[in-house]
Amino acid sequence: MDIYKIRNELNQGKSIYDLPLRATFYARVSTGTDEQTHSLKNQIDYYSEFISKNPQWTYVDGYIDEALSGTSVVKRESFLKMIEDAKLDKFDFIITKEISRFSRNTLDSIKYTQELLAAGVGVLFQSDNINTLMPDSELRLTIMSSIAQDEVRKISERVKFGFKRAIDKGVVLGSSNIWGYTKQNGKLVIDEKQAEIVRQIFTMYATQNIGIRGICAWLNEQGLKNNKGNDFSFSTIRGIIANPKYMGYYCGNKTHKYDYKLSDVKVLDESEWVMYKDEENVPPIVSEEIWHKANEILKKRSAKQSAEDKTSYQNKYAYSGKIICTEHNLPFYRAMYRYASGNKEVWQCKEYNSKGKAGCVSPTIYTAN
Repeated sequence: MDIYKIRNELNQGKSIYDLPLRATFYARVSTGTDEQTHSLKNQIDYYSEFISKNPQWTYVDGYIDEALSGTSVVKRESFLKMIEDAKLDKFDFIITKEISRFSRNTLDSIKYTQELLAAGVGVLFQSDNINTLMPDSELRLTIMSSIAQDEVRKISERVKFGFKRAIDKGVVLGSSNIWGYTKQNGKLVIDEKQAEIVRQIFTMYATQNIGIRGICAWLNEQGLKNNKGNDFSFSTIRGIIANPKYMGYYCGNKTHKYDYKLSDVKVLDESEWVMYKDEENVPPIVSEEIWHKANEILKKRSAKQSAEDKTSYQNKYAYSGKIICTEHNLPFYRAMYRYASGNKEVWQCKEYNSKGKAGCVSPTIYTAN
C-alpha cells in the first residue's frame, strides 16, 4: 500500500472506511481461563463481522495469541507471524482493540508500528482512536503506550505487595508441582507415594554415600519420572535436597525480579530468605537431622568442585579430553555413579553432565562393567 497516497486521501476528507483495503485483525487474551477464552471468541466474531461488512474492504484471516503477558512480544508467535506477513504484502491494514493488546511496552509499540508502516501497513487501535496512517499518530501512540506501560508497572508492584502479604501470613508461594506434595488453599499436603521417594533420596545421599547422579540413575532404572513425565535430572535432585520445605520449614523470598519489563531474576543469598518452621502449612517429609546432614554433604561437595583446578582436569584421568561429543563438539566429563554395590566411573558429554538427557542424547560411557 502506498502510504503517501493514502495519507493524501485521508487529508482530503476521505475516511479509512472509504478506501479499498485488505484488512485483518489482531486479538490477544492474557490467560487460558474459560472467561478469557469466551472473550477471545467474542473478539474474533466481532472483527470478522466488522471487516466483512465493509464493502470496500477485503477480509484477511486474523492473528490470535493467548499470552501470559503483554509486556513483551517474544513468545507471541501469531503477532510475530503477522509482522512477517505484513512484509510479504499479505494485507494493508490491521485492526486491534487497543494498544495494550498490541504491546504494553512503549518501545515495542513504536518499533512494530514503524516496521508495519515501512511495509505499507497501517494499524487502527479502536479503543484509543489511533490510526497509524495519520501523521500525528506516533506522538499519540507514544503517550498512550507510556500510560499502558505504567499500568503494567503498577500491576507488578501490586503483585509484589500481595506476595509480601502472603509471605507474612505463611501462605506457601511458588510452584504447585513440588515433588512429594500437593497444594491446597495455600498449604502443602503430603503426597505419600511421592514422599516415600523423597525419603529414599535423602537416605541414599545422607547415609549411603550415593551421589546425585547415582540417585538419578537409580530413579530412572526404577522407571520413576518427574511431574513432567521426564527422567529425573541432576538439578531436580539437587533442588530436592536443598529445599528446606522437606523438613517442615516455610521458605520464601528466594528470588527477586530486577525489573517488571525483564524476565531476569536475582537469586538472593540465604541470609535474605524468609524461613521459619511451619509444620501446619509445610508438613515435614524428612527429619531436620537427615536434612541438615544431607545439606552439609552437598555444600562440601559443591565447595570441592568449585575449588578444583580446572586447568589440570585435562590431565587428571586417562580419558580426560580424549572423548568428544559429536553432537556438541565438547569433551566428555568424568562422573561417579554411586551405587550400594560400589562406585562406577562414567564419562558424559558436558551438556549431559549439566542438564541430563534434555541437554544431550549421547550415551553415558562406563569404564567398567
